[in-house]
Amino acid sequence: MIKLNKLKRTNCVSFILMFILSTLLLGACTNKEQPKNKIPAKNEKPKAPVAALENEWKLPISIPKREGEFSRLAGWLSDTELLYITNLEQTSSVFRYNLLSGKSELIYRCGSPIVTVQISPTRKFLLIHSSPSSYEGLVTIIDSKGTELSKQSFASYELVFEWNPYNEFEVLVSKFDEDWNFQLFLLDINNAKTTEIYLPQPFVKWMDESEVAFLNWDESNPSLYAPLVVKRLDNGMEKTVLPSAIQFSAFRSLLMAVTVNEQDKKMADYSFFDHEMKKLFTFSIPQLTKFSDWLVPFYDYNVQMKQFITFSPLKSGEADSYSDGFQLLTFDLKKGSSTLIMEGLQNEPINFSPSGKALLYGNQFEKIIDINAKKIYNVIKE
Repeated sequence: MIKLNKLKRTNCVSFILMFILSTLLLGACTNKEQPKNKIPAKNEKPKAPVAALENEWKLPISIPKREGEFSRLAGWLSDTELLYITNLEQTSSVFRYNLLSGKSELIYRCGSPIVTVQISPTRKFLLIHSSPSSYEGLVTIIDSKGTELSKQSFASYELVFEWNPYNEFEVLVSKFDEDWNFQLFLLDINNAKTTEIYLPQPFVKWMDESEVAFLNWDESNPSLYAPLVVKRLDNGMEKTVLPSAIQFSAFRSLLMAVTVNEQDKKMADYSFFDHEMKKLFTFSIPQLTKFSDWLVPFYDYNVQMKQFITFSPLKSGEADSYSDGFQLLTFDLKKGSSTLIMEGLQNEPINFSPSGKALLYGNQFEKIIDINAKKIYNVIKE
């Protein structure tokens, strides 16, 4: 069983507030110089500048009073469609918004407040977590048109979810009671079946269709690090793939781990591995300390573009007293290069669009960053 102070050290405590991660390259990893303009060869036509997406988007979104108050953006359904949630008294509604037409479409209305909506990796399904009461979580799976596929109630104080990107009809559900004791369940959407899974940690990521990874914290010996363990759900076999890590994430065919730099403890190393644990790319950034662990700023990964994006502090120090703002950096894992997008930003959640051209940004995803134009726009009309 897990206590609250252990959860704060565990990977990605999404329900306590959101996942965190950060990056700032040193030396060759971060190139602050602007590239020189290329002189076109004779008879070569200069390339037209990339048009800002503001010329195509219809923003901000205006929500009629009859639909209630804006709660938050849930994410991208496509490069031109957003998903947002509104609350009206004790009901919540999920809307699709078309950035090109400026029109909203109701997808689903819930008779109790919605805690969160999670979009499946291929964006075909939506998981809606609503709360009929303080100690009940209702999990409803719908398709992108609003058709209900599955509904399951959990007696719980909090729920955390992890879609299986290799089989989207499976979702791992971590169920917590008020004392933060936990149970894990495998939700089988196709067969409307829920099976309890026995793992020592509540926060897990899928490595393949039947294999998961987790940081195996030792409750009897509190530490700032934990071994990264991979375990198969079909036969129970497990192995330690890294002796110590601060945090990790698993994406399709990619594992990312954050560790402390061995030469300079004020720096954090971000390393990327394939599923054979062959190291593909590494960079280091300044590290901010908290009372009992480190601050790992928000990040995201675009599978299509093989691009990692993260916030990064300008220098190491204490997180509580740090006030110099964060850089937003992208890393091309194929080329092993980095690009500075913007500076002076707050460390807040980010979410890539499918094409990687834009980001949702903010604690409610209430802003959009146009990556090419390097501009920020408000999503919701104030």
